[in-house]
Amino acid sequence: MNILLIVVGLVLLILGGNWLLKSAVGLSLQLNIPKIVIGMTVVSLATSAPELIVSIKSALDGFPDLALGNVVGSNIANLAFVLAITIILSPIQVERSFYKTDWPMMMLASGLLYVFIAFDGQLVRYEGIILFGLLVAFLIYLLRFQKPAVVDEMPEDDELIPLYKIVLFLVIGGVGLWGGSELLIKGAVGMAESFGVSERVIGITVVSIGTSIPELAASIIAVMKKEKAISLGNLIGSNIFNILAVLGITSMITNVTVQDQGLLTSDIFWMLAISFAVFPLVFIPKGLRLGWRDGIALLAAYAFFIYITVT
Repeated sequence: MNILLIVVGLVLLILGGNWLLKSAVGLSLQLNIPKIVIGMTVVSLATSAPELIVSIKSALDGFPDLALGNVVGSNIANLAFVLAITIILSPIQVERSFYKTDWPMMMLASGLLYVFIAFDGQLVRYEGIILFGLLVAFLIYLLRFQKPAVVDEMPEDDELIPLYKIVLFLVIGGVGLWGGSELLIKGAVGMAESFGVSERVIGITVVSIGTSIPELAASIIAVMKKEKAISLGNLIGSNIFNILAVLGITSMITNVTVQDQGLLTSDIFWMLAISFAVFPLVFIPKGLRLGWRDGIALLAAYAFFIYITVT
């Protein structure tokens, strides 16, 4: 029953996020907001909506480890699972923006998260404001100086849709996200209790892999279509957003206190290590390229991480 709740919850979250994305892009186009602004703000927020809703609801319901585990686990899964499978299927060229802006920003966000939770074991409101403020500053910087680096990767979403459809997508998307988060958290907590493990373990494995499924599906479809537009930047951008937006907004609403010390003694270090490891992999053996050997190394690291987390 718990597994069914998790599966149905994840499906609703993915569909809800997709409907929300359609309504957000549609509204932006109706209001004539420039495409670059849509891509960096509206689309990023909409695609992070499942993680955001799950984290806020988990924290408010008294399951902070599920909120933190979801984000930390998603960040590890994005690089060591989604990216790994993508580059095993097809090598990718890495843009120069990777080492100029994307990777340094991801490491800064990851380092800040570590500093904020390592010493007192909690994320409080002013720390959430700092995280979210950093995201706003980063977006302003990108809009001012990195415009040529932004590629519109979803031209199919550019169709103008009637206002009633925008409202409809917004309502059913919101209901889907709310219902999906309810079912997912209920199933995750139930599974944790039935297996005798902590919410942190379920959050870092089942929930984080589930919320990374849309990124994985998009990456595999892009590989099958032989579109080289898939970039490391998309996944790194998702990791930056997870920390600065999802945890930033969540901790602005309610303090997030670590209960399972495994988050501080193991998971956060795995996130920092995997995030750091991508940098040398991009340059060795060939510069600005990731191939199947890198993918196997990342996937092996992820399998080992999951093994030590659940045993």
